[in-house]
Amino acid sequence: MKKYICFQLMLLVAVFLLIFSCNNDDESGPRFPEGSTESVNLWVLDSMKRYYYWAEQIPAKPDYHLPVKDFFKSLLSSQDRFSFAVDTQDPSSYPRSVRNMYGFDYAVIQLPNGNVVTTVKLVMKNSPAFNSGLQRGMMITKINGKAITASNAEALTSSIKDQTVIDLTVGNWKNGAVADEKNIKVYYGYSFEQPLESKIFEKNGKKTGYLYIYDFPDGMTPALNQKFAEFKAAGVQELILDLRYNYGGSVSSAAALCSLIPPGITSSSPFIVYKGNKNGGEVKRTFAQQITYDPHALDFNTLRANSLGLNKVYILTSNSTASASEIVINNLKPYLQVVQVGDVTLGKDMAGFMVEDKRKPKKISWQLHPLIYKVFNANGEGAYSNGIAPEIAASEYGTLPLLPLGDSEEALISSALNSIYSKSAGKNALYQSVKILFQSDTPSAAIGK
Repeated sequence: MKKYICFQLMLLVAVFLLIFSCNNDDESGPRFPEGSTESVNLWVLDSMKRYYYWAEQIPAKPDYHLPVKDFFKSLLSSQDRFSFAVDTQDPSSYPRSVRNMYGFDYAVIQLPNGNVVTTVKLVMKNSPAFNSGLQRGMMITKINGKAITASNAEALTSSIKDQTVIDLTVGNWKNGAVADEKNIKVYYGYSFEQPLESKIFEKNGKKTGYLYIYDFPDGMTPALNQKFAEFKAAGVQELILDLRYNYGGSVSSAAALCSLIPPGITSSSPFIVYKGNKNGGEVKRTFAQQITYDPHALDFNTLRANSLGLNKVYILTSNSTASASEIVINNLKPYLQVVQVGDVTLGKDMAGFMVEDKRKPKKISWQLHPLIYKVFNANGEGAYSNGIAPEIAASEYGTLPLLPLGDSEEALISSALNSIYSKSAGKNALYQSVKILFQSDTPSAAIGK
């Protein structure tokens, strides 16, 4: 009898321990020493389960012993091209690109005659590249002494990210060849905030405003408001937005821009719909509501005072047009005609916010940048993960050298102006024979996530 009772007690203890063990893992997860890699990874997992759009796809038994960055990547959906994590105490963990390190971008293209050349397409103002004398339209023949080819362009770009100074051999495009070659050094460094650039074109009494927007930082509404006030005072009747290199940024700044263009919208007009996981649900915001998420923004009514009230807008795009700039394209469509000129956009139809340790003092130095919401316009239209295709297909590489942004003869601007003034797409048909082999700001080369 004693043996039987002891056996029952042992069995009850075993069952109790089993239940306790299961509850501990299910409700609060495994326990790790504070400060350990495993404890950081547990925080990463808990955060991702709460916020991540594809939370239901997270592996049931991730490997907590992986380095934090590898652990984070192990949680990502195969559909996710953009989520990333950084350690604020380790600069090497941040995404690196030619643009954010040196302030320029380039494209390797194959001409109709078969020749392969590399052209500088973007030089940021007051960047290391700008200060070294690099200009849009220049041709690069060598990087660190190596001639650029279709086969080594990606490897050369990757190697640039591990250096703090690069040697470029550059020249000018003259009579179908590179001339006046010289060597320049570009040092790794900081690029200052990029200004808005505007022009007004006029033909046959019709004025067209042109606005180049590099990105969408918070706090840009006063600058946008000023530009549109100038357009309105000048009597602008058509508008070209140049978002070809705009990776995105603040959705609030994008909403502010959108509020300055169409007629008839009010503070209660719907602007955007966010759809998240079961925790995030669905969130709808009007123009006015979205703008106020930028604490430094001008309010909706102040911006509307300078609205152009247009029924059509032309937007210049490329494969580098992403995120908030794609929201501008998609979310204006319920309110006016959007004529997109250029190439298919990148296809980031999602939004997110930074997730970090809010404790004081902070115990975890990692920041997570996961995709949290799919985004849709007021008509429920979205799902453009393959990019948004243009109405007028055009390439900026069909005629060399590349002209400055803002030049009326520049390829994409010219295509838009031809449509505005002569109702034709202009030069776009000429460009199909130019093949883009590699760009330094492709997702793999530039975003680094």
